[in-house]
Amino acid sequence: MSTALTEGPIGKRLIWFALPVLMGNVLQSLNGTINAIWVGNYLGESAFAATSNANNIMFFLLSLVFGLGMAATILIAQSVGAKDERQTKRVVGTSALFFIGIAIVITVLGLFLSPYILQGMHTPPDSLGYATSYLRIIFIGLPFMYGYNVLMMVMRGAGDAKTPFYFLLISTALDIALNPLLIFGLGPVPAFGIAGSAMAMVIAQFVSLSCLIAYLYMRKHFLRLTRAELHYVRFDPQIIGALVKKGLPMGVQMLIVSTSALAIINLVNSFGSVATAAFGAAMQLSSYIQMPAMAIGGAVSTVAAQNVGAGNWDRVHKTTIIGIMINFIMTGLLVGLIYLFNREALSLFLQEQEAIEIGMRINSITLWAFILFGVTFVVSGVVRATGAVMVPLLTTFLALWCVRIPLSYYLGAEYGLDAIWWSFPIGFSIGIVLSICYYVWGNWREAKMMESKSA
Repeated sequence: MSTALTEGPIGKRLIWFALPVLMGNVLQSLNGTINAIWVGNYLGESAFAATSNANNIMFFLLSLVFGLGMAATILIAQSVGAKDERQTKRVVGTSALFFIGIAIVITVLGLFLSPYILQGMHTPPDSLGYATSYLRIIFIGLPFMYGYNVLMMVMRGAGDAKTPFYFLLISTALDIALNPLLIFGLGPVPAFGIAGSAMAMVIAQFVSLSCLIAYLYMRKHFLRLTRAELHYVRFDPQIIGALVKKGLPMGVQMLIVSTSALAIINLVNSFGSVATAAFGAAMQLSSYIQMPAMAIGGAVSTVAAQNVGAGNWDRVHKTTIIGIMINFIMTGLLVGLIYLFNREALSLFLQEQEAIEIGMRINSITLWAFILFGVTFVVSGVVRATGAVMVPLLTTFLALWCVRIPLSYYLGAEYGLDAIWWSFPIGFSIGIVLSICYYVWGNWREAKMMESKSA
C-alpha cells in the first residue's frame, strides 16, 4: 500500500499528485469543448443551447454520487495512511455494490423523466427536442460514468492519480474521434445529429472503464478484490453508515452547487437562446479556470486525509497553506490568459456577434472571482478530509442560495442580463470569508469519518 503522501516535501507531493488530476480535468473539458464546437458550429445555436441545458443536468447527476465518492475516497486515504489494508478492501467492496445500485435506479427514472425535467428548466422550445434526445442517452450511459468516476476517486484516495489519467486519455481520444462520425455519419454509420455526441461520450466511458478494471486485475493492484476477497462485496453497515452520514452532506453540497447552476441557466433561458448560448460558452471557458482549484482541492483532500490517518497534523496545516499558494498562481495565470484572448476564445463556440458580446461581458465580470472560489475549494478540501462536512455544506448554501441566487434574480429583473453576472463574485466572496473563519476557529480537527470498531 502506498503511503507516499505522508512523507517528503508537501509542495512537491501536492504538485505531482495534482498534475494528473489537472490534466485529467483539462482532457475532460477539452473533450466537452471540442464536442461543443462541433455542435455549435454545425448544428446551430439551438442545438448548442440544448447541450448547455442537458450538460447542467449531467453535472447534477454526477453530483448525486460525488459526496458518496468523496466519502469513500477519504475513508480509503485514511486507511492507507494508517496502513490498514483490510479496511481499504471493505470500503472498496461496499462502495462498488452501493454505487451500482444507485446508478441503475437513476438510469431507469431518468429515461422516463427527461422531457419533464427539461420543461421544468424552461428550456427554449427550439432546443427542447435536441436536449431530450441528448439527455436520454446520457441517462443510459450513467452507470458507466458513475463507475469510472467512483473508481477514479477511489484510486486517488489510495495515492494513485496517474493510472486513472492514462485511461482518461483513452476515453477522451475515443470520444473526440467518435463525435463527428456519429453526429454526421460516414459510410454505413448513420448520422445521429446531437444524439451522436451523447452516444460518443457513453461509448468512450464504457470502453475506458472496462480497460481500467482489466488493467487493475492484470497488474494485481492492491485495490482489486480477488476471489477470496469477494465477501467484502456486501452492504457493510458500518461502511454504508459512514458513506451516507459523511457522503450525503458532501453530495448535498454539490447538489447545491449544481442546482444553483440550474437556477442561473433557468433565469438566463428567459432572455432567449442567444443569451443561453453565450452563457454556455462562457461557462465552457470558466470550467478551465476552475480546473487548477479543483485539482489542488482534490489533492489537498487526499494528502490531508492520509496524514490524518497517520496522525501527522503538522503536515495537514502545511498542506492547506501550500495548496492556497499554488491555487493563486495557477488560477491567476489562466484568468489572465482568458482575458487576453476573450473574443477569440468565445468565437470557438459562437457565431453570432450578439452572443459573443454577451459572453465577453460575462467573462469580464466573473472570471477573476474564480481565484476566490479556488481558495474556498482548497480550505474545504482539507476540512472534509477529517470528516467535518456539515459546516462546508452550510457555507455553500449560504453563499449560493441565500446570496447569489436571490441577487441574480433580483438584479436580472431590475437591471437586465449584465447585472446577473455580479452575483458570481459576490457569492464567491461570502464563501471564502465563511470557509476561512471555520478553518481558523472551528472544531473540524475533532471530526471522525466513522467510529473505530471491527466488522
